Amino acid sequence: MRPFHGDALESASAFSDDERDAVYRAILTRRDVRDQFRPDPVPEDVLMRLLTAAHNAPSVGFMQPWNFIVVEEAKVRRRVWEAFDRANREAVEMFEGERRKTYQALKLEGILKAPLGVCITCDPTRGGEVVLGRTHNPKMDSYSTVCAVQNFWLAARAEGIGVGWVSIFHETEVKAILSVPDHVAIVAWLCVGYVDQLYTQPELAVKGWRQRLPLEELIFRDGWGRR
Repeated sequence: MRPFHGDALESASAFSDDERDAVYRAILTRRDVRDQFRPDPVPEDVLMRLLTAAHNAPSVGFMQPWNFIVVEEAKVRRRVWEAFDRANREAVEMFEGERRKTYQALKLEGILKAPLGVCITCDPTRGGEVVLGRTHNPKMDSYSTVCAVQNFWLAARAEGIGVGWVSIFHETEVKAILSVPDHVAIVAWLCVGYVDQLYTQPELAVKGWRQRLPLEELIFRDGWGRR
């Protein structure tokens, strides 16, 4: 292990007002894009900035369990969409009445419309059998990978690029399409591409699926249920 050097530290001062506002703007205006992608390709330098942001996510034990499978080929995206479509038809049957109608009205075509797919995976073996910080919670590798997803998403918002997170598929099918090893988990399929507009509120809120919960109802102090 390399020794710690004091000169590895830097100032922890707050950002300027403009820098701080830009961070919060990215957080508050990030949206899950499902259908509004333009066909324009994402330039390689922009993609690398997004992946660099993802790779700089925090990870427990610095294990960095993620990999990024960048999918541009239309035929591969078509196969992934077919896996999604099979699962989506199953999902429709899980809802009833008006809920089913609302679900069916949602446009979930991002896999085909976005020019780029990014599959983010989690390798639980990275870092060895015993990982600092994961000794008592084996899920910390997947939690770390979700941080990489969030970093990617926020960086994309800053670049004017839309992202949609697809989770409706049987993992075994997509792993087979992408030749993902058995021990590696798929955490996210992200549809990535430029968009002209974003909803002012989350799309599911705009379309009546669910509203944002009041923050004050979710905050407890010094214990569950204590306000």
